[in-house]
Amino acid sequence: MTASEAPAVEIRGLAKHYGPVRALDGVDLTVEHGSVFGFVGPNGAGKTTTLRVLLGLARADAGSVRVFGGEPGAMRRRIGFLPDVPGYYSWMRADEFLRFAGSLFSLDSDTLEARVRALLDMSGLGGVNTRIGGYSRGMRQRLGIAQALINAPDLLLLDEPTSALDPIGRKDVLDMIAELRGRTTVLFSTHILGDVERVCDHVAVLDHGRIRAVGPLDEVVSRHAGAQRVVVQLDGDAGDLAERLAGETWVETITRALPTASNGGDLVEIATDDIPRARRRLPVLVAELGAGLVRFEVRQPSLEDVFVSLVTAEPDPGRAERRPAESEGNGR
Repeated sequence: MTASEAPAVEIRGLAKHYGPVRALDGVDLTVEHGSVFGFVGPNGAGKTTTLRVLLGLARADAGSVRVFGGEPGAMRRRIGFLPDVPGYYSWMRADEFLRFAGSLFSLDSDTLEARVRALLDMSGLGGVNTRIGGYSRGMRQRLGIAQALINAPDLLLLDEPTSALDPIGRKDVLDMIAELRGRTTVLFSTHILGDVERVCDHVAVLDHGRIRAVGPLDEVVSRHAGAQRVVVQLDGDAGDLAERLAGETWVETITRALPTASNGGDLVEIATDDIPRARRRLPVLVAELGAGLVRFEVRQPSLEDVFVSLVTAEPDPGRAERRPAESEGNGR
């Protein structure tokens, strides 16, 4: 395979230790050109350490890391990066900061000015004359992505880009990421699973320094989510229904949620691999109990189901030990 045909990111057997603690323990990961790739895991899983190795900011103890077929250090001009807490000169305006960032890549003045204008428009900061010190967190994150794109990178690495943002700020940042699909390969780490479901086509789940699942998002969910779930809501107490369901052979697990102001009635969630039987049997049971059926819903498995299943599973012998949060510098 030639460098031009190589994946955007190819990691094999990556290991990184902090003293006796294994931060990364045999990570294998491939990110293809043009994808928006979600790199998810709990805090301390090793996400930031992986990004630092990709950037050439940390040295691997074992394994290989290739970016577009080359060594990470040799590919820095093709990479854009946004850390989880970007730093700025607070007295600058957005256009001044982008010109400063562009000057680090020795861009000619015409190219730089064209990119500054385009990125300010893309980030929604065109015409904003407020100095960066007065920006909201969402504005800072959007400016950070614009800065990471100033060199027109082929690979954009984002570390927790929506962390601590309000819903509007998160939407703005995710919209920017979605616009890059097919043009720039995006790899972003996060523990906000809804963000991945919204914009990513591929995902990898990292836990205790090991990849627990990887692949196209829909395939990962279908492969690891386990049994489907049916949600039944009654207009009153669901205790009798839960008792009857406990004796049904097609029911794997039963979870009961008490009424709240938002749901207005008892909820029972049933895990089963026999949805057709659930559709036939549940209304019969509800009718036999003389209860009122308010809601019947087959809930599609989600990335959250996969994530919870994988990261709460019993660790394998020899699995990477969870390191202290400070070992990765920022706890991610």
